[in-house]
Amino acid sequence: MAAYKPVVVPAFPKLGERITQDTVYWRGYKTPVQIKEFGAVNKIDFSPVPPYNYAVTASSRIHIYGRYSQEPIKTFSRFKDAAYGATYRDDGNLLVAGSEEGSIRLFDISGKAPLRQFDGHTKAVHVVGFLSDKYRIFSGGDDYSSNLWDIPSATEIVSYSEHNDYVRCGCASKVNADVFITGSYDHTVKLFDARTKSSVMTIEHGQPVESVLLFPSGGLLVSAGGRYVKVWDILKGGQLLVSLKNHHKTVTCLCLNSSGQRLLSGSLDRHVKIYSTTSYKVVHSFNYATSILSLALSPEDATIVVGMTNGVLNVKHRKPEERKENSQKRQPAYRTYVKGRTYMPKQEDFCVSKPVKRVLRKYDKLLKSFQSSKALDAVLEPPIRLYTPEVTVAVMQELHRRGTLRSALAGRDEKQINLLLTFVARRVIEPRFTPVLVTVADMITDIYQPVVGQSAIVDRQFLKLQEAIGKEIDYQEELLEVLGMMDTLFATFTKKRDTYLEENKSNGLTETIETNTND
Repeated sequence: MAAYKPVVVPAFPKLGERITQDTVYWRGYKTPVQIKEFGAVNKIDFSPVPPYNYAVTASSRIHIYGRYSQEPIKTFSRFKDAAYGATYRDDGNLLVAGSEEGSIRLFDISGKAPLRQFDGHTKAVHVVGFLSDKYRIFSGGDDYSSNLWDIPSATEIVSYSEHNDYVRCGCASKVNADVFITGSYDHTVKLFDARTKSSVMTIEHGQPVESVLLFPSGGLLVSAGGRYVKVWDILKGGQLLVSLKNHHKTVTCLCLNSSGQRLLSGSLDRHVKIYSTTSYKVVHSFNYATSILSLALSPEDATIVVGMTNGVLNVKHRKPEERKENSQKRQPAYRTYVKGRTYMPKQEDFCVSKPVKRVLRKYDKLLKSFQSSKALDAVLEPPIRLYTPEVTVAVMQELHRRGTLRSALAGRDEKQINLLLTFVARRVIEPRFTPVLVTVADMITDIYQPVVGQSAIVDRQFLKLQEAIGKEIDYQEELLEVLGMMDTLFATFTKKRDTYLEENKSNGLTETIETNTND
C-alpha cells in the first residue's frame, strides 16, 4: 500500500508590505516591558536632562523611573486624592503636579516633601507646567480657570476665567516666556500672554480638547480632540493648516520626537499613529492592548512609554546598534563548509538512508482515515479559516478531487451552514480561490435549497453570497469595457504610427529620385 501524501497547499504570491525608512526605524525597538501602576496613567513626562528619568502620574502617586528600571527609584505620595499632570522643569530639578483637591504642589527631585503649595483653584487641577523663564507656573482646572503662579513667593499672579468648561490640557511656549496655551472641553484652545489681562487668541477645535502641543519654533500649534488632530498656524492668526482623522476613537495625547519631524498621537482606539510633519501622512503605527491615555518619547528617541486605562505602563527601548567586531575574527575557509558536498558513492560503498518521519496535520490525519466531513470542519476553525484560507480551499479541492466534497458539505446544522456560507461569500471574489469556491457554492446551493426560508440566518448568508457574486460580475463587466476601450486606443495609436512611418519612407524615396534626376 502506497504511503499517504499530505495535501499540497499551493503557494500564492503575497503583496509585500511597503518597507520604508520609517518602518525600519520604528520597528527598531525591543519587546515592550510591562509595568503595573496603581491606577490609570494620566501623564508621563521625561526629564530633559540625562539620565532621562521619567515621571509617571497615576492614582495618588507620582513615580520616578530610571530609563531601564522596572521599579520606581523615587515616589511622591503627599496627595490626599488623585494626582494629575506631573511635569519636569527644563533643568530637571523641579517637578510640579496638580491634584483632585485643587492644590498645586512643587517638588524638588532630590527631596520628598513639597517645596511649595499653590492654593487658588476651587476644583481639580488637571494641567500644570512651567513657563520657559523657569520661575512661573501655569495651571488649568475644572473650575474653568487658567492661572499663573510665581514660584519664589508662592502667590497667584493672574487668573483667567475665559473657558466655559473643564480645562484639561495646556503647554508653554519655549520661545516666549510669557506665552502659554490651554485647551478645554468647551471645544476651544486659548492663547494667553502674561502681560495682558485676557487671552490674545481663541481657536475653535470643534470637539472637546484633550491635548495641545506647540512646535519648538512656536509658530505651529497641534490640538487633539474627538477623532481629530488639527494643526494651526499661530503666526497667521490661528489659521487651520491640516485636519487629520486617522483614529477611530478619541485622541488623548500628543508628542513630538527629538527632531520635530515626527508627530505621535495616542488614542482610545489602542493605536499610536506617527505622522510626518512635512506631509502629515501616517508613516507608521503601533498597536496596544488597551486604550491609551498618555504617551511620551525620550529626548533621544531611545524610549517610548505609553500609559493605558488599565494602569499598565508599556515601555519600549530602542535596540542597540550591532557591533561589527565579530566580522574581524578569522572565519574558517569556504572549502571547510563544502567539503564532501559533491562526493559520489562508489560501488563498494554501503549507503545508509535515515528515514524521515512526516508529522501530519490534523486535517491530513482525518483525510488519511477518510473522514471527509471532520477534515472540512478542521480547516474551518478560526486560526486556519481567518489567517490561512489557502489551506481551507486546498482541502476543499482535495475533497472535490476524491469525489467526497458533496457528502462533506451535506448534513450540517444552521451554525455550520452559516460558517460555510460566510467563508465562501468572503473569499469567492479572490481570483486565487474563485475556481474552487464557485464549485463549493454551487454544491451548497443544490444541497440546502429545500431548507431555504426555514432559517433567517442562513437566508441572510445566501443573500450576502448573491450580492458578492453580483458585485463581482458587475466589476468584471466594467473591466471588460475598459479593456475594450484601451484596445481601441492602442490600435489607433499603432495605426497612426504605421501611417507616419510609411509617409516618412515615401518622402525619403521621392527626395532620392529627384536628386538623381538633377545629377
